[in-house]
This record gives sequence, structure tokens and C-alpha cells, in this order.
Amino acid sequence: MNKHLKLVREFHDAVSLTQAGHGENKHLSDMDIVMSQALLMGEGSAVLKAIKAGEMVQILVGLVNLAYCALSAIALCGSEATDSPVSWRHDGFVMSLMRALSDNINRCTSGNVDDYSAVYGLCVHLSSRFINADFDKAFQIVHEARLSQSTKAPDLSDCLFE
Repeated sequence: MNKHLKLVREFHDAVSLTQAGHGENKHLSDMDIVMSQALLMGEGSAVLKAIKAGEMVQILVGLVNLAYCALSAIALCGSEATDSPVSWRHDGFVMSLMRALSDNINRCTSGNVDDYSAVYGLCVHLSSRFINADFDKAFQIVHEARLSQSTKAPDLSDCLFE
């Protein structure tokens, strides 16, 4: 099982969020897809706002939260995150980044695990290639903050490589 998906499933168990057993591969209900889409769009918006502000730590927070939401949808249906090739490469234009995020999030309206996996994979890719950060460390910090139900946003500045 993907290590980040395992943490999301642990979080779901801790907050008593109903999810299918790992490997059950159930289809999400229409309302689950709508809720997942709302969460993805909210986190995607946060990433874009952080990009506009040029706040690297906030971009990382947004990417980790967006990945968490994508994995949450995968956990709900009991599936496994799939490896998806990431087509975005650093071309120096913010518009290509915005399109990649928006297009991948939009595809999740399908409710398909591969589309949620693509959002997760893009977040991992952008964390390392765009902002030069330790995604694993950042994900763990966000996960621990969620488990503790802290209302304070975690500080991910130590996750950025200089």
C-alpha cells in the first residue's frame, strides 16, 4: 500500500470516517464525488493563491493538502493509488502550472481512482520539482497535525531544501 495512502486511511479510522476496506475497489457515490470535488477545488484554489503570492511554504502546504484530499477519495473506495506519469515540466510559466492543476482536478469529476492518483502524483512532482521540498516529511507533518486536530496550520518551512 502507498505509504501516504496508509496514513490517510489511518486518519479516516481515527476520526471514524467510513471507508471501504483496502482492496475492495468500490465505486464512489455521486455525493462522495461531489464532496471530494469540492475539497479538491478548495485546496487547488489555496495552491493557486499561494503561487500568486509567491509563498513557497504555503504552496507546499496547499500541495500536501491537495494530495491528502485526492488520497482521501481513493481511501473511501478502498482502492490503491496508481502510478501516473506527470506531464508537467518546469517551463518557467505559471499558466502551465495552473492548467496542470486545474485540468487534473477537473478530471476527478469522473470519480475514477486513476484521476485522483494523477492529482496526488502531480502534487508529489511539483513539491520536488517546482518548489524543491521534501514531500514525505511535509506529508507526515500535515498528517500529524490532522490527527491532533490542531486548528493551527503546521509550519513546513523545514521541509524546503535551500
